[in-house]
Amino acid sequence: MNEEDKKAFMQDFKDADIDKKLDMWYFSLDQESLWEELLDEMSKIARIKQLQGAKGKTGSAKVVEKDE
Repeated sequence: MNEEDKKAFMQDFKDADIDKKLDMWYFSLDQESLWEELLDEMSKIARIKQLQGAKGKTGSAKVVEKDE
């Protein structure tokens, strides 16, 4: 989302009735949750790749993936 999109979204929010504001609020919360999950998964992948790289150099690191 670029700056123009943010401005348009916020203007729509300001102009909306209470029901639409609630819909927009919940949409934003859902997006926040989605991005938190994506960032968490990206972080896990990066750590695994880093450990795998360390294992290749030393031969002693063990990578264990945790199922959630």
